[in-house]
Amino acid sequence: MKLILAFACSTFAMSLLGSASTAPQTFPTSTGPVKITPLYHASTLIEAGGKVIYLDPAKPAKFNGLPKADLILITHIHPDHMDPTSVSAVSKSGTDILAAPAVVETVKAAKPIANGETKIWQGWTIDAVPAYNIQRGPAPGKLFHEKGRDNGYVLTYGGVRFYFSGDTEGIPEMRALKNIDVAFVCMNLPYTMPPEEAADAVKAFHPKVVIPYHYRGSDLAVFKKKLEGTGIEVRLLDWYPQ
Repeated sequence: MKLILAFACSTFAMSLLGSASTAPQTFPTSTGPVKITPLYHASTLIEAGGKVIYLDPAKPAKFNGLPKADLILITHIHPDHMDPTSVSAVSKSGTDILAAPAVVETVKAAKPIANGETKIWQGWTIDAVPAYNIQRGPAPGKLFHEKGRDNGYVLTYGGVRFYFSGDTEGIPEMRALKNIDVAFVCMNLPYTMPPEEAADAVKAFHPKVVIPYHYRGSDLAVFKKKLEGTGIEVRLLDWYPQ
């Protein structure tokens, strides 16, 4: 029954997306355009100023024909976000890697950036922000994502602020974000949060544009409906290409 329901939800989400594709989204900034391409699930390609950034490169995203990374950002240790094989596939000599401290135990080339820390890289300001569960976990007393271990990121370039939530529920730190222009927000059960909770959190920090990602099996119609009339632009992209 769970498999049937998951398939039905996934099919509905794809019907809602309609003709949406993995086409890049381009955002103007005072320093030049930022191009963001959905790859798969949480894997994301960011290009600006001649530099290439990958966020959470992981299988089954395909990297053949894509540019090599100048910077790789990793949010946490789960294999759909931290995949050493994919990190190697997009790396070149001189690639920088910034990651949550727990990731560094596996990805030895990474430099740690913890919740609350800021790094400046090639015209980008990179703020590591909390990402964690409040109530959901694999067993009583355990959480899928513990507070303080994992990162979301706020990336600022040319005065424009991009938020990538990582795996999280609608935590107070998300709701308190300020001046976010473009937000990429997760939603999937049981690991993060349902679309209703995601929409409620997004209302609180009110980005100009919100793009659901990491949404496998979620009802995106619910998310979009709950944000109607808020002035927040909802863009639905296909993060699960066939």
